[in-house]
Amino acid sequence: MFGFLMSKEQKMIKEEVGKLVKDIVIEDAHDMDENGEIPIEAIQKAWSLGASVSKVPEEYGGYGMTDSPVETAIILEELAYGDMSFAIAATLPALFIFPLEEMGTEDQKKKYLPLYCKETYTPCTLAINEPHFGFDPVEPKTLAVKKNGSIILNGQKCFVPAAEKASHIMVAASLDGKNELFIVDRNNPGLTVSEREKNIGLYPLETYEITLSDCEIPAEDRLGEGRGCDYDKVLQKTRIAMSAIGTGVSRASYEFAREYAKDRVQFGEPIAHRQTIAFMIAEMAYEVECMRLMTWKAASKLETGHDAKREAYLAKIYAGEMTMKVTDYGVQILGGHGYVREYPVERYYRNGRSISVLEGMAIV
Repeated sequence: MFGFLMSKEQKMIKEEVGKLVKDIVIEDAHDMDENGEIPIEAIQKAWSLGASVSKVPEEYGGYGMTDSPVETAIILEELAYGDMSFAIAATLPALFIFPLEEMGTEDQKKKYLPLYCKETYTPCTLAINEPHFGFDPVEPKTLAVKKNGSIILNGQKCFVPAAEKASHIMVAASLDGKNELFIVDRNNPGLTVSEREKNIGLYPLETYEITLSDCEIPAEDRLGEGRGCDYDKVLQKTRIAMSAIGTGVSRASYEFAREYAKDRVQFGEPIAHRQTIAFMIAEMAYEVECMRLMTWKAASKLETGHDAKREAYLAKIYAGEMTMKVTDYGVQILGGHGYVREYPVERYYRNGRSISVLEGMAIV
Protein backbone atom coordinates (compact mmCIF):
# COMPACT_ATOMS: atom_id res chain seq x y z
CA MET A 1 0.00 0.00 0.00
CA PHE A 2 1.06 3.56 -0.66
CA GLY A 3 2.09 5.64 2.30
CA PHE A 4 4.47 8.35 3.31
CA LEU A 5 6.50 5.99 5.49
CA MET A 6 8.15 2.71 4.56
CA SER A 7 7.15 -0.43 6.40
CA LYS A 8 9.70 -2.28 8.54
CA GLU A 9 10.18 -4.83 5.77
CA GLN A 10 10.65 -2.13 3.13
CA LYS A 11 13.25 -0.41 5.31
CA MET A 12 15.13 -3.69 5.65
CA ILE A 13 15.09 -4.18 1.88
CA LYS A 14 16.32 -0.63 1.32
CA GLU A 15 19.14 -1.08 3.83
CA GLU A 16 20.22 -4.42 2.40
CA VAL A 17 20.33 -3.14 -1.18
CA GLY A 18 21.97 0.11 -0.03
CA LYS A 19 24.73 -1.86 1.69
CA LEU A 20 25.35 -3.92 -1.45
CA VAL A 21 25.49 -0.75 -3.57
CA LYS A 22 27.95 0.85 -1.18
CA ASP A 23 30.14 -2.27 -1.11
CA ILE A 24 30.30 -3.19 -4.80
CA VAL A 25 28.98 -0.32 -6.95
CA ILE A 26 29.73 3.23 -5.79
CA GLU A 27 33.50 2.83 -5.53
CA ASP A 28 33.72 1.06 -8.90
CA ALA A 29 31.12 3.06 -10.85
CA HIS A 30 33.72 5.39 -12.35
CA ASP A 31 35.91 2.51 -13.53
CA MET A 32 32.88 0.69 -14.97
CA ASP A 33 32.01 3.84 -16.91
CA GLU A 34 35.57 4.26 -18.18
CA ASN A 35 35.94 0.59 -19.12
CA GLY A 36 32.48 0.31 -20.65
CA GLU A 37 31.57 -2.88 -18.81
CA ILE A 38 30.14 -4.17 -15.55
CA PRO A 39 31.97 -7.05 -13.83
CA ILE A 40 29.74 -10.12 -13.88
CA GLU A 41 30.73 -10.77 -10.26
CA ALA A 42 29.01 -7.52 -9.21
CA ILE A 43 25.87 -8.36 -11.20
CA GLN A 44 25.82 -11.83 -9.65
CA LYS A 45 25.88 -10.36 -6.14
CA ALA A 46 22.89 -8.17 -6.96
CA TRP A 47 21.14 -11.11 -8.60
CA SER A 48 21.58 -13.16 -5.44
CA LEU A 49 19.17 -10.79 -3.67
CA GLY A 50 16.43 -12.53 -5.65
CA ALA A 51 14.36 -9.46 -6.52
CA SER A 52 13.91 -10.45 -10.17
CA VAL A 53 12.53 -13.92 -9.41
CA SER A 54 10.84 -13.29 -6.06
CA LYS A 55 7.27 -13.54 -7.36
CA VAL A 56 7.87 -16.52 -9.66
CA PRO A 57 6.27 -19.68 -8.21
CA GLU A 58 8.68 -22.10 -6.56
CA GLU A 59 7.88 -24.83 -9.10
CA TYR A 60 9.61 -22.72 -11.77
CA GLY A 61 12.60 -21.78 -9.62
CA GLY A 62 11.35 -18.62 -7.95
CA TYR A 63 10.44 -17.77 -4.35
CA GLY A 64 6.66 -17.58 -4.72
CA MET A 65 6.38 -14.22 -2.95
CA THR A 66 3.65 -11.64 -3.43
CA ASP A 67 4.29 -9.16 -6.23
CA SER A 68 5.18 -5.73 -4.84
CA PRO A 69 5.89 -2.96 -7.38
CA VAL A 70 6.51 -0.56 -4.46
CA GLU A 71 9.31 -2.73 -3.04
CA THR A 72 10.82 -3.21 -6.50
CA ALA A 73 10.74 0.58 -7.01
CA ILE A 74 12.64 0.99 -3.73
CA ILE A 75 15.23 -1.54 -4.89
CA LEU A 76 15.66 0.14 -8.29
CA GLU A 77 16.13 3.55 -6.70
CA GLU A 78 18.87 2.20 -4.45
CA LEU A 79 20.62 0.41 -7.32
CA ALA A 80 20.45 3.51 -9.53
CA TYR A 81 21.81 5.62 -6.69
CA GLY A 82 24.97 3.56 -7.12
CA ASP A 83 24.90 3.54 -10.92
CA MET A 84 22.11 3.60 -13.48
CA SER A 85 23.77 1.15 -15.87
CA PHE A 86 24.22 -1.29 -13.01
CA ALA A 87 20.57 -0.96 -11.95
CA ILE A 88 19.38 -1.87 -15.45
CA ALA A 89 21.89 -4.68 -16.02
CA ALA A 90 21.39 -6.32 -12.63
CA THR A 91 17.60 -6.54 -12.99
CA LEU A 92 17.49 -7.10 -16.76
CA PRO A 93 16.07 -10.67 -16.76
CA ALA A 94 12.96 -9.39 -14.98
CA LEU A 95 11.98 -7.68 -18.25
CA PHE A 96 11.54 -11.16 -19.73
CA ILE A 97 10.47 -12.99 -16.58
CA PHE A 98 7.62 -10.71 -15.50
CA PRO A 99 5.53 -10.77 -18.70
CA LEU A 100 6.10 -14.50 -19.00
CA GLU A 101 5.10 -15.26 -15.41
CA GLU A 102 2.11 -12.90 -15.51
CA MET A 103 0.73 -13.58 -18.99
CA GLY A 104 2.33 -16.74 -20.34
CA THR A 105 0.61 -20.07 -20.79
CA GLU A 106 1.46 -22.97 -18.54
CA ASP A 107 3.56 -24.53 -21.30
CA GLN A 108 5.46 -21.27 -21.86
CA LYS A 109 6.19 -20.94 -18.15
CA LYS A 110 7.44 -24.51 -17.89
CA LYS A 111 9.63 -24.08 -20.96
CA TYR A 112 11.24 -20.71 -20.25
CA LEU A 113 11.04 -19.69 -16.59
CA PRO A 114 13.39 -22.40 -15.23
CA LEU A 115 16.03 -21.19 -17.72
CA TYR A 116 16.18 -17.76 -16.07
CA CYS A 117 15.27 -18.44 -12.45
CA LYS A 118 18.59 -19.96 -11.55
CA GLU A 119 21.10 -19.06 -8.86
CA THR A 120 23.41 -17.76 -11.57
CA TYR A 121 22.56 -14.66 -13.58
CA THR A 122 21.46 -15.53 -17.12
CA PRO A 123 20.67 -12.62 -19.47
CA CYS A 124 17.38 -12.33 -21.32
CA THR A 125 15.78 -9.09 -22.42
CA LEU A 126 12.88 -7.06 -23.80
CA ALA A 127 12.82 -5.08 -27.07
CA ILE A 128 10.45 -2.09 -27.15
CA ASN A 129 12.33 1.00 -28.42
CA GLU A 130 12.39 1.66 -32.17
CA PRO A 131 14.85 3.78 -34.22
CA HIS A 132 12.53 6.26 -35.86
CA PHE A 133 11.46 9.84 -35.17
CA GLY A 134 8.41 10.22 -32.98
CA PHE A 135 8.59 6.68 -31.63
CA ASP A 136 5.62 5.85 -29.42
CA PRO A 137 5.71 2.55 -27.51
CA VAL A 138 1.92 2.42 -27.70
CA GLU A 139 2.14 2.24 -31.50
CA PRO A 140 5.10 0.00 -32.43
CA LYS A 141 5.90 -0.16 -36.12
CA THR A 142 7.27 -3.69 -35.78
CA LEU A 143 4.60 -5.94 -37.28
CA ALA A 144 3.59 -9.55 -36.73
CA VAL A 145 1.46 -11.63 -39.10
CA LYS A 146 0.13 -15.16 -38.89
CA LYS A 147 1.30 -17.59 -41.53
CA ASN A 148 0.75 -21.36 -41.74
CA GLY A 149 0.71 -21.88 -37.97
CA SER A 150 3.68 -19.57 -37.39
CA ILE A 151 4.22 -15.89 -36.64
CA ILE A 152 6.32 -13.72 -38.97
CA LEU A 153 7.97 -10.62 -37.45
CA ASN A 154 9.33 -7.65 -39.37
CA GLY A 155 10.79 -4.45 -37.96
CA GLN A 156 13.67 -2.83 -36.10
CA LYS A 157 14.35 -2.25 -32.44
CA CYS A 158 17.05 -0.18 -30.78
CA PHE A 159 18.51 0.28 -27.29
CA VAL A 160 17.93 -3.41 -26.60
CA PRO A 161 20.05 -4.21 -23.53
CA ALA A 162 22.24 -7.33 -23.69
CA ALA A 163 20.74 -8.43 -27.01
CA GLU A 164 24.03 -10.00 -28.08
CA LYS A 165 24.32 -12.22 -25.00
CA ALA A 166 20.64 -12.90 -24.27
CA SER A 167 19.38 -16.34 -25.18
CA HIS A 168 15.84 -15.03 -25.72
CA ILE A 169 14.35 -11.63 -26.49
CA MET A 170 10.78 -10.59 -25.75
CA VAL A 171 9.74 -8.44 -28.73
CA ALA A 172 6.86 -5.95 -28.78
CA ALA A 173 4.98 -5.93 -32.09
CA SER A 174 1.55 -5.22 -33.53
CA LEU A 175 -0.58 -8.18 -34.62
CA ASP A 176 -3.90 -7.40 -36.32
CA GLY A 177 -3.76 -3.90 -34.89
CA LYS A 178 -3.19 -5.10 -31.32
CA ASN A 179 0.08 -4.78 -29.40
CA GLU A 180 1.47 -8.09 -28.20
CA LEU A 181 4.73 -9.69 -27.06
CA PHE A 182 6.61 -12.49 -28.81
CA ILE A 183 9.45 -14.73 -27.63
CA VAL A 184 12.32 -14.83 -30.12
CA ASP A 185 15.33 -17.13 -29.86
CA ARG A 186 18.62 -15.25 -30.20
CA ASN A 187 19.78 -17.79 -32.81
CA ASN A 188 16.73 -17.33 -35.04
CA PRO A 189 18.05 -16.78 -38.62
CA GLY A 190 15.55 -13.94 -39.09
CA LEU A 191 17.06 -11.97 -36.21
CA THR A 192 20.14 -9.80 -36.75
CA VAL A 193 21.95 -8.04 -33.91
CA SER A 194 24.02 -4.98 -34.86
CA GLU A 195 27.30 -3.90 -33.35
CA ARG A 196 27.10 -2.43 -29.87
CA GLU A 197 25.55 1.04 -29.85
CA LYS A 198 27.60 4.07 -28.81
CA ASN A 199 25.44 6.25 -26.58
CA ILE A 200 25.78 9.58 -24.80
CA GLY A 201 25.62 7.82 -21.45
CA LEU A 202 25.17 4.41 -19.84
CA TYR A 203 28.64 3.45 -21.08
CA PRO A 204 28.85 0.16 -19.12
CA LEU A 205 25.45 -1.02 -20.40
CA GLU A 206 25.60 -2.99 -23.65
CA THR A 207 22.72 -1.99 -25.94
CA TYR A 208 22.09 -3.04 -29.51
CA GLU A 209 19.87 -2.46 -32.51
CA ILE A 210 18.16 -5.58 -33.78
CA THR A 211 16.51 -6.25 -37.12
CA LEU A 212 13.68 -8.72 -37.62
CA SER A 213 13.47 -9.73 -41.27
CA ASP A 214 10.77 -12.31 -41.98
CA CYS A 215 11.65 -13.67 -38.57
CA GLU A 216 9.55 -16.81 -38.18
CA ILE A 217 8.66 -18.08 -34.73
CA PRO A 218 6.31 -20.88 -33.64
CA ALA A 219 2.76 -19.75 -32.86
CA GLU A 220 3.23 -21.08 -29.34
CA ASP A 221 5.86 -18.38 -28.73
CA ARG A 222 3.24 -15.67 -28.98
CA LEU A 223 2.93 -14.65 -25.33
CA GLY A 224 -0.30 -16.08 -23.96
CA GLU A 225 -0.95 -17.76 -27.34
CA GLY A 226 -3.73 -15.31 -28.14
CA ARG A 227 -5.62 -15.62 -24.88
CA GLY A 228 -4.59 -12.09 -23.95
CA CYS A 229 -1.39 -10.10 -23.48
CA ASP A 230 -1.73 -7.04 -21.26
CA TYR A 231 0.87 -4.93 -23.06
CA ASP A 232 -0.44 -1.80 -21.34
CA LYS A 233 0.41 -3.26 -17.95
CA VAL A 234 3.94 -4.04 -19.09
CA LEU A 235 4.36 -0.41 -20.19
CA GLN A 236 3.02 0.83 -16.85
CA LYS A 237 5.47 -1.32 -14.92
CA THR A 238 8.43 -0.29 -17.07
CA ARG A 239 7.55 3.41 -16.80
CA ILE A 240 7.32 3.21 -13.02
CA ALA A 241 10.69 1.44 -13.01
CA MET A 242 12.31 4.19 -15.09
CA SER A 243 10.83 6.78 -12.73
CA ALA A 244 12.35 4.95 -9.75
CA ILE A 245 15.72 4.82 -11.52
CA GLY A 246 15.50 8.55 -12.28
CA THR A 247 14.85 9.18 -8.60
CA GLY A 248 17.98 7.23 -7.65
CA VAL A 249 20.22 9.05 -10.15
CA SER A 250 18.83 12.43 -9.06
CA ARG A 251 19.32 11.61 -5.40
CA ALA A 252 22.94 10.68 -6.04
CA SER A 253 23.56 13.98 -7.82
CA TYR A 254 21.80 15.97 -5.11
CA GLU A 255 23.67 14.36 -2.22
CA PHE A 256 27.06 14.65 -3.89
CA ALA A 257 26.51 18.31 -4.82
CA ARG A 258 25.21 19.11 -1.33
CA GLU A 259 28.28 17.67 0.39
CA TYR A 260 30.61 19.29 -2.14
CA ALA A 261 28.99 22.69 -1.50
CA LYS A 262 29.50 22.26 2.24
CA ASP A 263 33.18 21.41 1.84
CA ARG A 264 34.15 23.75 -1.00
CA VAL A 265 35.41 27.01 0.51
CA GLN A 266 35.74 30.18 -1.56
CA PHE A 267 36.37 33.68 -0.25
CA GLY A 268 36.48 32.38 3.30
CA GLU A 269 33.20 30.46 3.44
CA PRO A 270 31.58 27.29 2.04
CA ILE A 271 29.82 27.92 -1.26
CA ALA A 272 26.70 26.36 0.30
CA HIS A 273 26.28 29.67 2.18
CA ARG A 274 25.66 31.51 -1.07
CA GLN A 275 22.00 32.06 -1.73
CA THR A 276 22.10 30.91 -5.36
CA ILE A 277 23.75 27.61 -4.43
CA ALA A 278 21.51 27.10 -1.40
CA PHE A 279 18.38 27.61 -3.50
CA MET A 280 19.61 25.11 -6.10
CA ILE A 281 20.29 22.49 -3.42
CA ALA A 282 16.83 23.07 -1.95
CA GLU A 283 15.22 22.61 -5.37
CA MET A 284 17.15 19.40 -5.90
CA ALA A 285 15.95 18.09 -2.55
CA TYR A 286 12.26 18.66 -3.12
CA GLU A 287 12.32 17.45 -6.72
CA VAL A 288 13.83 14.14 -5.57
CA GLU A 289 11.06 13.81 -3.00
CA CYS A 290 8.41 14.64 -5.62
CA MET A 291 9.78 12.02 -8.03
CA ARG A 292 9.80 9.39 -5.32
CA LEU A 293 6.24 10.11 -4.21
CA MET A 294 4.91 10.02 -7.78
CA THR A 295 6.74 6.72 -8.32
CA TRP A 296 5.35 5.20 -5.13
CA LYS A 297 1.83 6.41 -5.89
CA ALA A 298 1.85 4.76 -9.32
CA ALA A 299 3.47 1.58 -7.98
CA SER A 300 0.97 1.38 -5.13
CA LYS A 301 -1.96 1.65 -7.50
CA LEU A 302 -0.63 -1.31 -9.48
CA GLU A 303 0.04 -3.21 -6.27
CA THR A 304 -3.61 -2.87 -5.22
CA GLY A 305 -4.79 -4.27 -8.55
CA HIS A 306 -5.82 -1.03 -10.23
CA ASP A 307 -4.88 0.36 -13.62
CA ALA A 308 -2.07 2.90 -13.23
CA LYS A 309 -1.73 4.06 -16.83
CA ARG A 310 -2.12 7.75 -16.00
CA GLU A 311 0.02 7.67 -12.85
CA ALA A 312 2.80 5.66 -14.50
CA TYR A 313 2.93 7.98 -17.49
CA LEU A 314 2.99 11.13 -15.36
CA ALA A 315 5.66 9.69 -13.06
CA LYS A 316 7.96 8.86 -15.97
CA ILE A 317 7.40 12.19 -17.74
CA TYR A 318 8.09 14.08 -14.52
CA ALA A 319 11.13 11.96 -13.67
CA GLY A 320 12.54 12.49 -17.15
CA GLU A 321 12.29 16.26 -16.91
CA MET A 322 13.36 16.61 -13.30
CA THR A 323 16.27 14.18 -13.54
CA MET A 324 17.71 16.45 -16.21
CA LYS A 325 17.13 19.50 -14.01
CA VAL A 326 18.57 17.98 -10.85
CA THR A 327 21.63 16.45 -12.51
CA ASP A 328 22.27 19.70 -14.40
CA TYR A 329 22.20 21.55 -11.09
CA GLY A 330 24.74 19.05 -9.79
CA VAL A 331 27.11 19.95 -12.62
CA GLN A 332 26.52 23.68 -12.07
CA ILE A 333 27.19 23.54 -8.34
CA LEU A 334 30.55 21.88 -8.91
CA GLY A 335 31.45 24.53 -11.48
CA GLY A 336 34.48 23.51 -13.55
CA HIS A 337 34.80 20.31 -11.52
CA GLY A 338 31.32 19.34 -12.68
CA TYR A 339 32.62 18.99 -16.23
CA VAL A 340 35.53 16.75 -15.20
CA ARG A 341 35.08 13.00 -15.48
CA GLU A 342 36.80 12.39 -12.15
CA TYR A 343 33.65 13.69 -10.44
CA PRO A 344 30.46 11.63 -10.74
CA VAL A 345 28.01 14.47 -11.43
CA GLU A 346 28.84 14.53 -15.15
CA ARG A 347 28.05 10.81 -15.30
CA TYR A 348 24.75 11.35 -13.52
CA TYR A 349 23.95 14.08 -16.04
CA ARG A 350 24.75 11.92 -19.09
CA ASN A 351 22.94 8.88 -17.74
CA GLY A 352 19.93 10.84 -16.50
CA ARG A 353 19.23 12.12 -20.00
CA SER A 354 18.05 8.65 -21.00
CA ILE A 355 15.09 8.62 -18.58
CA SER A 356 12.97 10.76 -20.88
CA VAL A 357 13.89 9.04 -24.16
CA LEU A 358 14.07 5.31 -23.37
CA GLU A 359 11.25 2.86 -22.72
CA GLY A 360 11.23 -0.66 -21.36
CA MET A 361 14.69 -0.77 -19.80
CA ALA A 362 13.58 -1.98 -16.35
CA ILE A 363 10.41 -3.24 -14.70
CA VAL A 364 8.81 -3.20 -11.24
